[in-house]
Amino acid sequence: MKLKIILLVVFAVFLIPGCNHSEHSSDDFRNLAYGRKSDLRLSVYVTAHTVEQMFTTATGRREVLSLLHCNGISKVYLEVYRSGLVISPGIIRESVLFLENNGFEVVGGIATVPGGDFGVAQEGPLTWFNWQNPKTQNDLRKVIEDSAPFFDSFIVDDFLCTADTSSESKIARGDRSWSEYRRSLLTELSESVFIKPAKAKNPAIKMIIKYPQWYDRFHLFGYDVATGPKLFDGVWVGTETRGQYTQRYGFVQPYEGFINFRWISSIAGNKTGGAWFDHGDCDETDFIEQAYQSVLAGAKELVLFSFDSFLTGHPGHHLLRQDFEKLADLAAIISRNPVRGVVGYKPPNSDACGDLYLMDYIGMLGVSLIPDSHYPDSAKVIFLPTQAAADGNILPEIMKSLDSGAKIIMTAGFIANAPDGEKIARLAQIKWPLPGVQTVAEEIISEGNSLKLKFPLNIDYQIISEGASNLLKTADSGKSPFLVQNQSKTVFVLNSHTFSQEDFDIVGEVLLCPRQLGLLELPKPWINTIRSVFHTGDDPVIDAPSRVSMQQLSDGSFIIHNYNQENTTVKIHLPRVGDYIDGFTGKPMPIADSEIKLEMAPRSRKWLRCK
Repeated sequence: MKLKIILLVVFAVFLIPGCNHSEHSSDDFRNLAYGRKSDLRLSVYVTAHTVEQMFTTATGRREVLSLLHCNGISKVYLEVYRSGLVISPGIIRESVLFLENNGFEVVGGIATVPGGDFGVAQEGPLTWFNWQNPKTQNDLRKVIEDSAPFFDSFIVDDFLCTADTSSESKIARGDRSWSEYRRSLLTELSESVFIKPAKAKNPAIKMIIKYPQWYDRFHLFGYDVATGPKLFDGVWVGTETRGQYTQRYGFVQPYEGFINFRWISSIAGNKTGGAWFDHGDCDETDFIEQAYQSVLAGAKELVLFSFDSFLTGHPGHHLLRQDFEKLADLAAIISRNPVRGVVGYKPPNSDACGDLYLMDYIGMLGVSLIPDSHYPDSAKVIFLPTQAAADGNILPEIMKSLDSGAKIIMTAGFIANAPDGEKIARLAQIKWPLPGVQTVAEEIISEGNSLKLKFPLNIDYQIISEGASNLLKTADSGKSPFLVQNQSKTVFVLNSHTFSQEDFDIVGEVLLCPRQLGLLELPKPWINTIRSVFHTGDDPVIDAPSRVSMQQLSDGSFIIHNYNQENTTVKIHLPRVGDYIDGFTGKPMPIADSEIKLEMAPRSRKWLRCK
């Protein structure tokens, strides 16, 4: 087996683009990446099985070194346990010394998933642990105690969660909800299994938690983002959105990586570190789009999962090397001028009901949306999905924002679930209570005509006006309002439904988007109307179909992504007169009547900067 892996690596070194001097020599790219690592660092995670296969022979270590160098890696995450395989202290010691002696920073890692007779597997839909069982706790604690002395930092990969429904967990749960029980259990075990044992063996060690990307489902399976960042020394964030058009890992939108990183950053603050994404279900454009959204969210380090993809090769590696300088330049600017825009409010551990992952889709409609875990008192435009209903003080906060001249966009689900929902409905000038209707609309009214959608729009509530004006409506028998505004044009209601638990159950999905949505198949007039509602007077105005995102930087520049699979025309009315260039290429952008017209290739991006 080892010989097979070694031969594969030797073959891969010559075949992988970038390792054969096609655009940079191996040394050139390594020097470039090392020279820019204060702006953006490239790191890689090595799984336990690869550690055992590649780090135990001189030939294997030599090939590891070659692949790390030609991919510009300066930091290596070395896993000590996964799926029943425990790496011995001797191999850990030798592997860490080898990497450090060759100039790499080394971080320990663990994937807390069951295998063999290690721990106890959960009774549930995924291959996670039963964390209530003492064997799980004791087996993992032993691994931490044995490996902590070898590392300055140590990361817990994104399996610090459970869906266990065994009798053992049911008894421990008592009369609490599954979410409450699991969050309490894993908060306690974060300390007793990981943090305290590691620091007892190595008081200087920095313990890091890595959150996956399924932010609207964290609290259901034990991730408590209100307590975790306080306990751990660092927080790394998953931006692994993968393929938006495929079901394998869910129909996840590229904007989700940005939403997840920025939302967790609003909780973890300065503890927030690297963004982590992978190759699974990714073509080359999926892969590089993950990198761009990670950088736009503020990541200064990209952790690639995993080293095994260096062995087999992936077309995304070529694009990452090719675009590295652009990404590093963007990261340097973002560190001083973060993305700004409409603020979407999601308190920690909040339920989404029918608005699961809605923020991702609003971003894909061309709204520069910034998530926040705290109510955005000073924001000019505020978005309140159902998640914001978890805030018991939401009505006074809304009133304060309206008094200061803010514009509020809320979903029907938010009003139906919010404290003081009747008073909020009165502000929106719609009837209370909101009748639940569960409408599936296959046609909409666009510019006076009925238009059939590729995928239907799902609607949870019937909006009945008591003074509100319909801006958009469906073509079903009830002509359900989809977007309404009050008479003062300060409160808007979006009658959205992305996913609910029922949608997940229908297809057997647990974590990620279970189907494609009509929301992204809306015609351009609808998209432009929705954008106009989220718009403020001093921002650029774009005229484009869906799957074209715009993220505004605090320096006045903005990034346009075309996530469509075909050429797309994008018109941008500029907020200020001036000479604009593409920040990625330095080329001037032609302007006519304060408007830039872009003909964008599929899956491409532009960075508009005023000279």
